[in-house]
Amino acid sequence: MTTTIPADLPLQEPVQAERIRRRARRVGARDAEDRGILGIADRRRTGVRTGSAVINVLLGAALVITGLLPLLWLAKSAITPTQDTLLTPLRLFPNGIAWSNLDRAWNDVHIQNFFWNTIVMAAGSWAVQMVVATTAGYALAVLRPAYGRILTGLVLATLFVPAVVLLVPLYLTVLHPPLIGHSLINTFWAVWLPAGASAFNVLLVMRFFESLPREVFEAARTDGAGTFRLFWSVVLPMSKPILGVVSIFAINAAWADFLWPNLVLTDIAIQPLSVRLPQIQSSTDLGVYLASLTIATVIPVAIFLLFQRTFLSGAGLGGAVKG
Repeated sequence: MTTTIPADLPLQEPVQAERIRRRARRVGARDAEDRGILGIADRRRTGVRTGSAVINVLLGAALVITGLLPLLWLAKSAITPTQDTLLTPLRLFPNGIAWSNLDRAWNDVHIQNFFWNTIVMAAGSWAVQMVVATTAGYALAVLRPAYGRILTGLVLATLFVPAVVLLVPLYLTVLHPPLIGHSLINTFWAVWLPAGASAFNVLLVMRFFESLPREVFEAARTDGAGTFRLFWSVVLPMSKPILGVVSIFAINAAWADFLWPNLVLTDIAIQPLSVRLPQIQSSTDLGVYLASLTIATVIPVAIFLLFQRTFLSGAGLGGAVKG
């Protein structure tokens, strides 16, 4: 049901016109609510309201248990004696707490060395991906060159190429890189540079930049802002939400990547946690190994908690267009 406002409404009746507009808004709001699974009349029923509340609580509890229970069990097992983990894995500290597991994981397994390697690898991959994604997205969405559509199509086409197909040519490129003259194997550059070739991040940033108000760009150019100034002082400050999203994707992907670092980082001294932990599993006590896994999960969880508000929030453009 919709209410239309007559186009020829007399101008001498502003009060009646305002009433008609208010009624139209109320009717439109009721129609929008009635188009849901539960209408207004359904929500007024005690049984329906109670049932929907119970379902919401059960679904929320199921999501929390599914998401947190594995992490909580891993954290509990990291400080539980190995025998207790094997015999009674679901009991809560039946024979006390074994803090020595964390100490042995840090000192005997030398997890701190691989932990540092992982941080360096993830930080470099994040930096390269951010530089490539923001500059490429800026060039395609804001500068808009004449050949921009062709480049966008080529970038989009790379998403349909399976990553496994690119392993051999990518490995040969890293083994004999052009213009450099020496191999990048067993260097972090072998991981950092290929990480920047992320078409998904480029398209994600490009679409966000396209949604920014171009009036701000024109005003900045009128005030004398050049290409770099526009990018650094206008576009990037307006793009904090998408930068946080890309940061989470980049760091988590680098932290969990196993196949490519395992191929190009054969030196144990520079291997990350994702490569080294599977290699020591068979020769390490279970409690110590679980403690090592717990340490390895600290950074991804901390990164998400740090960027969760940016990740879940919308693009705050009010300050950019205000005034």
